[in-house]
Amino acid sequence: MNIIFLGAPGAGKGTQAEMVAKKYSIPTVSTGNIIRDAIRTGTEMGLKAREYTDKGHLVPDEVVIGIIEERLEKDDCKNGFILDGFPRTIPQAEALDRMGTKIDRVIDIEVDDETIIERMSSRRVCEKCGASYNLESKKPKVDGVCDNCGGKLVVRDDDKPETVKSRLEVYHKQTEPLKEYYEKKGVLRVVEGQQDIEDTTALTFKALEE
Repeated sequence: MNIIFLGAPGAGKGTQAEMVAKKYSIPTVSTGNIIRDAIRTGTEMGLKAREYTDKGHLVPDEVVIGIIEERLEKDDCKNGFILDGFPRTIPQAEALDRMGTKIDRVIDIEVDDETIIERMSSRRVCEKCGASYNLESKKPKVDGVCDNCGGKLVVRDDDKPETVKSRLEVYHKQTEPLKEYYEKKGVLRVVEGQQDIEDTTALTFKALEE
């Protein structure tokens, strides 16, 4: 099954994608992770992408599309995959169509903006290993210290409230139109994000089986 997850930054679509990937034994292709890795390692593309992400803007289509096309050609995607963070614009969706990639289901995780801002402001990331925590739902054993490697936990620039608000504005303007795009194709399913992750996951699996 080829699946796309939509949802505003911080809506929890990444977590849902992981759950589905585990159940169906298919890989999750997350452009966010790919781009963050490039930024962390200081590659040419990473430095270019950082100019945009630090301002809460989207990375240019030509960069993202090339990354995705190359990734979907790998063997582990032959039996299905999950796209998390792509497409983010109508042109990206059209580019995906031109690749000849059939999408079986698009899951849109809906969470209101104020809840998202609160969630992301509570997120902490290990500056050494990249492990992610949340002061509300996934606290580290020792405040400010990574459980895995003992590294320092920090607030990423793109998790700060002012940046989150900017990212949400971009999402509503550029990505939200994808709901109508995929609804017309008959593959869109909307899932209302719940307070408990498990409840959202149950709704996600139900939507996939509809």
